[in-house]
Amino acid sequence: MSTNDRTALLPGMAVFARVVEAGSFSAAARQLGTTASAVSRQVARLEQALSLRLLERTTRQLRLNEAGQEFYAHCRSMLDAADEALAVGDRLMRRPRGLVRMSVPKAYGKFVISPLMPGFLHCYPEVDVQLQISDQSPSLVEDGFDLLIKVTDQPPGGLAGKPLAAVRQLLCASPTYLREHGTPQHPQALLRHSCLFLGERPGDDRWHFSNGAQQEVVTVRGRYISNHSEARLEAALADLGITVLPHFTAERALAEGRLVEVLAPWRYTGSYQGAAWLLWRQNLHLPPKQRVLIDYLSEALAQG
Repeated sequence: MSTNDRTALLPGMAVFARVVEAGSFSAAARQLGTTASAVSRQVARLEQALSLRLLERTTRQLRLNEAGQEFYAHCRSMLDAADEALAVGDRLMRRPRGLVRMSVPKAYGKFVISPLMPGFLHCYPEVDVQLQISDQSPSLVEDGFDLLIKVTDQPPGGLAGKPLAAVRQLLCASPTYLREHGTPQHPQALLRHSCLFLGERPGDDRWHFSNGAQQEVVTVRGRYISNHSEARLEAALADLGITVLPHFTAERALAEGRLVEVLAPWRYTGSYQGAAWLLWRQNLHLPPKQRVLIDYLSEALAQG
């Protein structure tokens, strides 16, 4: 494809990105001040030039296929680069501004990220933040987020990112529960206790531990099962049993003495390990508003 042919496709790429973000030809047409049929023709010409189908069309909705998702990411990068080119003055003057949309898992958002937001907003008065706290892991491309945080030991490919902080899992119980039922000194002693576990998928009731070269696996049981750490925190505080919690969820209750760490010499090595990863679309022209938030969170959590 010649340079002239590629250049001729650039307006269509911008229209395609607008269609994806608006969700329909008609909505994109309204934003662009044209007709839905004109928008549809531009996308069709783009697909013909690429010899690729980018959108799956039904009577109710448009859906990106695999090729469309990858192509949209490049279109979005092109538009971001254009935005950066048009905002050279602001960037050189180091004036980050605009809206940053970020999605964070519920517990991590509530206990870790949300408390940091007032300080960031005071530091950068021209940057706004839309923080979505949800355990539904969104797509940066399809859902229109600038940043997302994912707790994982295997960050997804195709994205830029950096680990913010390790996530440790701790065994905890209330002092009252331990007074009434005893404090386990070995993982196998958990068989005699009520344990509060996830139950989200098979094997969540099998707790794995290590202590140096020693390895133990215990199939626990208990009267209360919940797939959310805050619910298990509340149950542990209500003296219902021993649970596994991310350290950031249990931290305050431990400091206040409302929870006690159990089996401290043993390290819980089961599922849901890793780090909190801050992820964003690969982009050589990262907007300053995103860069300052990435740097702020990285520095704040490194100090923590």
